[in-house]
Amino acid sequence: MSSNVMRVFVEKKPGYDIEARQLQEDIKTNLGITSVENIRILNCYDVEGLSQEQFRSAVKNIFSEKTVDTVYSESFPLKENEYAFAVEYLPGQYDQRADSAAECIQLIYKKRPLLKTSKVVIIQSRLNSQEIEKIKRYYINPVDTREAQLSKSDSIDQSYSVPGDVDVIKGFILRTDSEIGEMHEDLNLAMSIDDLILCRDYFRDEEKRNPKITEIRVLDTYWSDHCRHTTFLTEVKSVSIEEGNFSEPILKSYNEYLNSRTVVYGSGEKSITLMDIALIAMKELKKQGRIKGLDESDEINACSIKVPVIIDDRTEEWLVMFKNETHNHPTEIEPFGGAATCLGGAIRDPLSGRAYVYQAMRVTGSGDPRARVEETLPGKLPQRKITTGAAHGYSSYGNQIGLSTGMVAEIYDEGYIAKRMEIGAVIGAAPSENVIRKAPSPGDLVVLLGGRTGRDGCGGATGSSKKHTADSLASCGAEVQKGNPPTERKIQRLFRKKEASRLIKRCNDFGAGGVSVAIGELADGLRIDLDKVPRKYEGLDGTEIAISESQERMAVVVEAKDVEEFIRLSEEENLEAAVVAEVTEESRLIMTWRNKVIVDISREFLNTNGAKSYTKVEVKAPGSLDKFFEPASEEYDLKEKWTSTLRNLNVCSQKGLAERFDSTIGSGSVLMPFGGKYQLTPAEAMVCKLPVLKGVTKTASIMSYGFNPNISRLSPFHGAVYAVVEAVSRAVAVGADYSNVKLTFQEYFERLGNDPSRWGKPFAALLGAYYVQKNLGIAAIGGKDSMSGSFNEMDVPPTLVAFAVDVIQNCEKVVSQEFKGNDSKVILIGPKVNTDYIPDFNSLKAVFSIVKVMIDGGKVLSCQSIRGGGICEAVSKMCFGNKIGFKFSESSRDLDLFLPRYGSFLLELKKDIELQELLKDFEYIEIGNTQFEEAVDIKNMTLTLDDLIREWTNPLEKVFPSTINDQSLEYTEKVFDALRVKRCNF
Repeated sequence: MSSNVMRVFVEKKPGYDIEARQLQEDIKTNLGITSVENIRILNCYDVEGLSQEQFRSAVKNIFSEKTVDTVYSESFPLKENEYAFAVEYLPGQYDQRADSAAECIQLIYKKRPLLKTSKVVIIQSRLNSQEIEKIKRYYINPVDTREAQLSKSDSIDQSYSVPGDVDVIKGFILRTDSEIGEMHEDLNLAMSIDDLILCRDYFRDEEKRNPKITEIRVLDTYWSDHCRHTTFLTEVKSVSIEEGNFSEPILKSYNEYLNSRTVVYGSGEKSITLMDIALIAMKELKKQGRIKGLDESDEINACSIKVPVIIDDRTEEWLVMFKNETHNHPTEIEPFGGAATCLGGAIRDPLSGRAYVYQAMRVTGSGDPRARVEETLPGKLPQRKITTGAAHGYSSYGNQIGLSTGMVAEIYDEGYIAKRMEIGAVIGAAPSENVIRKAPSPGDLVVLLGGRTGRDGCGGATGSSKKHTADSLASCGAEVQKGNPPTERKIQRLFRKKEASRLIKRCNDFGAGGVSVAIGELADGLRIDLDKVPRKYEGLDGTEIAISESQERMAVVVEAKDVEEFIRLSEEENLEAAVVAEVTEESRLIMTWRNKVIVDISREFLNTNGAKSYTKVEVKAPGSLDKFFEPASEEYDLKEKWTSTLRNLNVCSQKGLAERFDSTIGSGSVLMPFGGKYQLTPAEAMVCKLPVLKGVTKTASIMSYGFNPNISRLSPFHGAVYAVVEAVSRAVAVGADYSNVKLTFQEYFERLGNDPSRWGKPFAALLGAYYVQKNLGIAAIGGKDSMSGSFNEMDVPPTLVAFAVDVIQNCEKVVSQEFKGNDSKVILIGPKVNTDYIPDFNSLKAVFSIVKVMIDGGKVLSCQSIRGGGICEAVSKMCFGNKIGFKFSESSRDLDLFLPRYGSFLLELKKDIELQELLKDFEYIEIGNTQFEEAVDIKNMTLTLDDLIREWTNPLEKVFPSTINDQSLEYTEKVFDALRVKRCNF
């Protein structure tokens, strides 16, 4: 019987086969299999439902590009010493290549074919079976892919088993507490046993029936730590703070927190929780009227502030929204998809607020990516595979959706082997008049917009809330969402249209929890028809449709009279839109499937967020902070100390990593990620003009971050203090006004369990963040908590990453960090620091203010904040961008050049500038002058910049190459030659 399936293989020509070359180098470097002579990678397309003529046209115009691809019909040539294997996505996993190709064919021929893709890897070498299997295990991630058959099927199988009706959990309301515990384990629930007992009592006493399994899964999702911050809302019943050399500021901060509660709540009862500590500074400052421009509404999609935007000669009010998001667990087990949807999820929060997202930042935490594959823990992927795969996923998503990534930083700490940290932070903006926020009313309809629903992401919210073990890699694959950036780009375009945006009364993005949370949060009373939810394929049961976290979807509340117009506008952007729910008078969440009710729960019960939980907190005394903050007592070789500092993974160049991301999309970027003629000086913050559609603006947003795990390990309190100080300092260094800064935090801690000392770590960190907010008079207006950073007995370092955001009216005053001229004077200015290693905040505020005054006054040529690598790190990086050297002065001879000086700055000033009057109230040191000689002169020693740059760029060069070798240069020249030929053909 002849096959209805047509097949084509597409291979990049030599010079364009970058993926194959990278895999070959990867196999040699990481697997130690050096006998591999060549690698080829082919993309295979199996298509059913097209005529021969249509298929040939699709091969020519969609599947391949003549100048760069070689095409093989039905089969591919294989030499005698070549071995081939194929890889395909697991059933139910989203395949963006297949979906995009099918959509292109649909646009041309007005019909959508069945289409399946796979990837063929051809190895040229005489390998034994063990080596082949080793390569396969390394290349194929069992979480989302599997080895495929090389032979072609007669048809593309689209069959599915028809799911049965949703089961009722028989005898549930009659089970004893111990039987409930057994059931909790059998169902592998994220909720606690007490939560499940609460469910039993509710269905027994209120509903007087046994629940359906969907109802338990929905409650498990709705109450998950990821969706409802259950850990952060646990009531703290007692607090003890261990005495120690550096414990006094922790105790002082706790007492100030208690006083703030009195100011905010009066004499009313209010539980002490981690969430309350996180929010109390904002509440107090807001009550005092000290937070400028805060935008408040019932929607809680992203941090939102009102700002004036000057466009040409007029001023408009805009909303600027920002959000940080993590996908730690998904990225740990499926790096590409996890990191891609980290960015997608971050974008959707401000996007659901109808803001156009125009810039992103990526901050990650990893173990040493240079570690040998043999050192990988059982049940883990190699650190290099995680970090390179995640970088590929995040950059791929950002580049496809058209989002400028203005800053990329990876923090290295062995604790992140327990679980990777993957944070995306984004900024969006929109004219205020485009955003209408109204409470839903009975009769309003909910439109599901964007991508279709599949099994990808089922259980993601609950999965990210669980402790993970060596079995997690194999068992959690379905929890990883698959991103589809072109669809999210369409939503961006739709929501940017004023006529569409103003039809929306309320909007929620489909992140964790899927339909159950995204739609379930929109109104108190809802009736959701799961049969109307568009699906990627048939065979999903009602439970899967209810909790699937498939990406790039929005739930939009519109008035019934506006539904037809909203769907029409959606279709103009080639977006699917369907009415799936109605707002009801009765305060219940009801879901139907196959015209049967499978969820019927009161809103009052949903809003309990589960059983009330309690804990005790024990804050341990900080460790030996003096070892971090005090000068080294032992003698050292200055040159070796300087170069070893530059080789430190958290100081060395990450340019090869950053260059995987496009920072120029949208043409609004004010600072490049690396400055200077040689593009080697890292920017302190990302700065981008607001995305106005017509006219010209100089109004720009600034975003920076701060965190050092080495401080947090010694003291989570001090770690959080300095995370905030670093974030604000970085923003100030480019031109921000510290008093206008808004903060948002990312907390990432080990699984806390019932151990009071483990609870003491986030408790202390949040007190540290509160202490800085209170003393600087600035507030965190958002944040995200992740409390699952454990793997077996390993834990992530106590992590509180601070993000600082400001909006300035004139981006022309922004300064970059590279030295600008010869014989400029360079001064060191910084705050006083108390004996407990906490900054004197009055001194710090004064330093922030004077730096701002000097930048705005045009007196500063370049500015660099000082961080963990001390003056050594700061001076070196300032030199590299333009290869302008530096000569230390005699007055700086006694300075410790390697001491962390958070809150301090190096300022490059013109030689003839007078400082006595301007800085009469400040302590500062003229530490030296710039020089044309490409060297750092210090204490009768000369360090050439080329040598320092080599030391600085070398550590991560093999992981993230930043230079082109001779072979790559030859490939690049071939690419440009081909492009020139192609342009001539046009």
